[in-house]
This record gives sequence, C-alpha cells and structure tokens, in this order.
Amino acid sequence: MKLKLEHQKTGKEKSILNSSLILLIFLLAFFSSCQNQGTRNYKEAVNDPEYYHKSLKKLTDVIVHDIFSPPVASRIYAYPNIAAYEVLVNDNPAYQSMTGQLTGLGETPKPSAGEDISYPVASLHAFLIVGKALVFSEEKIEAYQNELYQELKNTGIPETTFNASLAYGEVVAKHILGWADKDNYKQTRTFPKFTVNDDKGRWQPTPPDYMEGIEPHWNKIRPFVIDSATQFIPEKPTPFSLSEDSEFYREMMEVYETVNQLSEEQREIAKFWDCNPYVSHHQGHVMFATKKITPGGHWMGITLIASRKAELDFMQTCEAYSRVSISLADAFISCWDEKYRSSLIRPETVINQTVDEDWVPLLQTPPFPEYTSGHSVISGSAAVALTELLGDNFSFMDSTEVEFGLTARHFDSFYEASEEAAISRLYGGIHYMPAIRNGVDQGRKVGRFIAKKLATKKTNNALVQ
Repeated sequence: MKLKLEHQKTGKEKSILNSSLILLIFLLAFFSSCQNQGTRNYKEAVNDPEYYHKSLKKLTDVIVHDIFSPPVASRIYAYPNIAAYEVLVNDNPAYQSMTGQLTGLGETPKPSAGEDISYPVASLHAFLIVGKALVFSEEKIEAYQNELYQELKNTGIPETTFNASLAYGEVVAKHILGWADKDNYKQTRTFPKFTVNDDKGRWQPTPPDYMEGIEPHWNKIRPFVIDSATQFIPEKPTPFSLSEDSEFYREMMEVYETVNQLSEEQREIAKFWDCNPYVSHHQGHVMFATKKITPGGHWMGITLIASRKAELDFMQTCEAYSRVSISLADAFISCWDEKYRSSLIRPETVINQTVDEDWVPLLQTPPFPEYTSGHSVISGSAAVALTELLGDNFSFMDSTEVEFGLTARHFDSFYEASEEAAISRLYGGIHYMPAIRNGVDQGRKVGRFIAKKLATKKTNNALVQ
C-alpha cells in the first residue's frame, strides 16, 4: 500500500512537471512570436514610402524658402535622389546601380558584409545629408531630420540597426557629394556675368527689378545622362525683325493680342504654371516678394501625386523621383545652353519699345533670355520620364499649387499636363510660340534619350520609342 501511494505521488509530480513544460514551451513560442512580429512590424513601418514623400516635400519647401533659381533647384533635386537610390539598390535585386550610367559617377561603396542595415532608413539619411549640403537653410533640414529619426525609432527598430543604417547612408552621401563637387557648379559661381548691350533683338533685363540674367554659364554644368549641353540644339528662333510683314513681328503681336484677350480659363492656366520662385511686387515706395515653387519643383510635386495614386512602394518611389529629377536637370542644361546662345529679346521689352509702352504681361517676365521656353523644355522631359514609368493615359489631379492659393487641375496624361504647361507661357505673355513649340520638342528629345540610355531595372525596357 505504501508503495502504491508513493507511486501515485510520483505520477502526480510527473503530471505537474509535464504541464509546466508545456506552459514553458508555449510561453517561449509566444515571446518568440512577439519578437518576430515586432521585427516584422518595424521593417514594414520604415519601408513606408510616405517617409520619402515627406522628405522630398521638405526639400522643396527649403528650396522655395531659399529662393533658388530653376536651374539650380534642378541640381538640388537630382543629387539627393540619386544618393537614396544608390543605397536602396543593395536591397532590391531587380534594380541596378547608376554607376557607369551617370557621367562621372564612380562605383558606390557597398555595405560591410554581415551588417544589419535598414536600407530605407539609410536611403533617407543619404537623401537628407546630400540635400542639406546643397541648400542654404541647413537648419531647416536638420530640424526635420531630428523629427523624422524619432518617428523611425518609434517603429521599434533596434538601435544597432538604426546606427548602422545611418553610418552606411553617410558613406553613400559622402560619395555622391564628392561626385557632385566635380560638376563645375562651384567654378561657374566665379564666371563673368551676362553682358547686356543694345544690339537689336538681344535680351535685356525686364521690369520691375531689371535683374541680371541668371545662370548664363549653366551649359558648363556636367550633364547627368545626355552627352553634352549641345546634344539637342533646337532649330534657330525666328530672325528678329520689326517689319510689320515679318514672321517675328507676327509672333510678337500674337503674344500682345493673346494677353489682351485672355479668357478666365487661360488666366487660370497661366497662373497655375507660373512657377516663378521670386515674384516682386511694387506698391508706391513699398516692395515685397512672393516666393513660389520652381518649374522643376512643380514636376517633382506631380511625381509625388502620381506615386501615391499608383501606390508605388519605397523602391519604386525612389526610382520615380530619381528618373524625373535627372530628366529635369539635363533638360535645364540643354535649355540654358540655347537661351544664352540665341539671347533673344523678351516680348515685354519689344512690345513696350514698339507697340505699347504701358503693356505688361500677365506673368512677371523671368530674368533670362526668351528662347527656348524653360517650362516647355523641362515639362516635356519630365512627362517622358513619368510616362515611361506609369504609362500613358495616367489621369491625376494636380494639387501641387493649392498651397500657393491656386485651384487644382485635372489631367488625363503627363503629356497633356506638359502641353498645358507649355502653352501657359503664351497666355502669361512671356514667350513667343516658337520657344514653346520647339521647347516641347527639345525637352521630349532629352527625355527620350534618358529613357533609352538610363536603366534602373535590370530588365529595363523603355516604353518610349
């Protein structure tokens, strides 16, 4: 009997032991699952393209605040996006580096083997480090960066992973900045100003501030993909002539009469695409300025809108921003090369001199020569880039200018938007039609060349022929 009781006791102890083991195994599995879930959650969280969109928008805000000219702004957009892209390709095997494809870009440093890196975090860091180095208001980028990094830390990303990610982002940023430093931008800061003279038909500074011509040596900036600034020279502008039976006189009068008879829709179109980063206002002895987005900034805004609508992931979003910004930058180089070669007089100047001394265009004339139309060129190039990525007939509501007090406009394709941007320059009274028509052609040639030559996906097949 005693033996039996002892036997029963031992069986009970075994039963308790077995239950404890089962409970322990369950708890271990539960905590392991929670840990894996936490890891998975932080990886999903930091891979949200909204972090990229917010960073791009912050860069745009600083560009507006610092009043960078359109060509310089295009340079500021390109390098940070390329830096972010070069980080992300390490974690996206379907994509390839731009090394060897962009002029002068050497091989991007690779991360050390075995490092636990969050590539989205590293790419954001590279983007912000490069962007901060190219603007004046570094403190604004710095403040945003601190807020962003706290958000990223709140996702539960391990500190070691976060720090390793920043370290790699810094390495790539340094590499891209070293490459940017050799694009001749600094040297052009010391080149002579544009020479103004009284030659007939030659550009002269325009009211109300009579600013000197900006960036007369932008054609000396190293291109990103196109072979040179002169690769896509447009046909020559109409020869200057004040003879009333000349083609130039007809084109001048077309501007004059169009502006004098604008419909409300045409006024809205002109103002929507104005994109003049610095518009001065004079009221008596008081002068103040309005800061606005640049033409390139407008197209980066369209890229943001389209990327969200298409629900692009982090890598696809970076690819879109990179390709569009490169297309914009090379388009500006090509356009500015022609502007200061032809140095054509603006409509406002010649109309005031020969037709109506009190006439003013709807839009304030930008401070650089007329031919070709910058907005026409860069819009054509950007439209090609976006069409290649997202297809033709991609409809969207462009709300980019809403924050500047303008109404959003709907477009059925990127080409439709680019064509409206181009014709807006006639409505605004700042361009003759050849600058618009030939500008669109010039921009699309630049865009198509980049679409064919620059491969981002390893199986990249450009949609544009």
